[in-house]
Amino acid sequence: MSELSLTEEQFNRYNTSGPRYTSYPTAIEFHEKFTQKDYEAAAERSNLHTQNKPLSLYYHIPFCDTICFYCACNKIATKDRNKAVTYLDALFKEIEIQGKLYNNERIVDQLHLGGGTPTFISIEQMQSLFKKTSEHFNLRTDDKGEYSIEIDPRECSPEMVAGLRDIGFNRLSLGVQDFDARVQKAVNRIQPDELTFRTIEAARDNDFHSVSVDLIYGLPLQTIDSFSATLDKMINADPDRISLFNYAHLPHVFKPQRRINEDELPSGEDKLIIFNQSIQQLTNAGYVYIGMDHFAKADDPMAAAQKNGQLHRNFQGYSTHAQCDMVAMGVSSISEVNNVYSQNVKTLDEYYSAIEKGELPIQKGITLSDDDMLRKHIIEQLMCNFKLDYSAIEKQFDIDFKSYFEKEISALQSMHTDGLLEINENSLHIKLLGRLLIRNICMIFDAYLKKAQQDGQRFSKVI
Repeated sequence: MSELSLTEEQFNRYNTSGPRYTSYPTAIEFHEKFTQKDYEAAAERSNLHTQNKPLSLYYHIPFCDTICFYCACNKIATKDRNKAVTYLDALFKEIEIQGKLYNNERIVDQLHLGGGTPTFISIEQMQSLFKKTSEHFNLRTDDKGEYSIEIDPRECSPEMVAGLRDIGFNRLSLGVQDFDARVQKAVNRIQPDELTFRTIEAARDNDFHSVSVDLIYGLPLQTIDSFSATLDKMINADPDRISLFNYAHLPHVFKPQRRINEDELPSGEDKLIIFNQSIQQLTNAGYVYIGMDHFAKADDPMAAAQKNGQLHRNFQGYSTHAQCDMVAMGVSSISEVNNVYSQNVKTLDEYYSAIEKGELPIQKGITLSDDDMLRKHIIEQLMCNFKLDYSAIEKQFDIDFKSYFEKEISALQSMHTDGLLEINENSLHIKLLGRLLIRNICMIFDAYLKKAQQDGQRFSKVI
């Protein structure tokens, strides 16, 4: 049995539901008492106290040409490309409002376009977006930032890939999910292999720094053999990073999932085999298991950041830019600035209404307490670097770790017995098996989780 494999008994015992911890506290703790003034105060604190700390910008483009049945993103399915014109007009105004809040000396080290499908908008519109951004933020011109975009190979030609590189993007993320034609039909994402391979090749031809691909296990009609074949094809395509997401079937939350035939979903036993087998295939092919659902080549900056203890986690997942405040724009986007999180409204009507008034379209947020900041740090250390140094935490937060977290340390003892982690006198180390169940370990330190579960809040399965 590989050290990176779960037994069926462990799978059944630990495969509970819980947060993915792209933030702590998680978004369910955000509240509508949080206002634009709270956000502006956080931006001011950030400008004053961080001495030109770099920025990370995120733009949410919500439109998709067609709907994928598995999707849990905030998106708007439409074939009307004119909708993007109105949306970008509003987004440009939000850029202007946000730009006034930050010192122009603060360099944008990271920029990301997500969705939806960002390639729903044209190259000309992308150029306008970059131009508007450069007028209000300090974009890098040396190609040393991480400027990335999520693309759909079905509507991104090699010419568009070249155009994106010319604009300034240097990293691509491709949605693939599965190469099997039957699975693609079951989830309404028909994507011939050649489109995916063509896009990866175009990225290399145009000197993109990195290519990432997304795969999903647990989709309808997937089998152990068919997903192994998908992985073989993907490994041969040689992307720099691979995200292997677990399909979370929550049709009561995400309406498109109601079109998935639950009888065609793989059994829990098959999902376990697929999961174990996928980790084995990817690690045998030379990919480093970063954690949760992320793999990267050994020479990738993400693997290097983890090795050096500099990996970070934010609303886009794992990141190599730990030092950035994240300024997110567009519907439903979530910012992280100084010690606050804020989330924009989720509908176009609400978004346009706020922008027309000259206001930031903030719907809710939270100002983190001292305890929140402490637990946020601990959860991030666990998820990114798989260890805790008690003395370092005590020095940074002025606490006695063993006294403060007496209950949590006691709750971790069973995981220590199961070989998930090692508890020492002054530190905690996550073992290889514990990396697969890192969400379970982090849940021990979540001060909000018990109440959320009692209130009926539902999360995705850990595995």
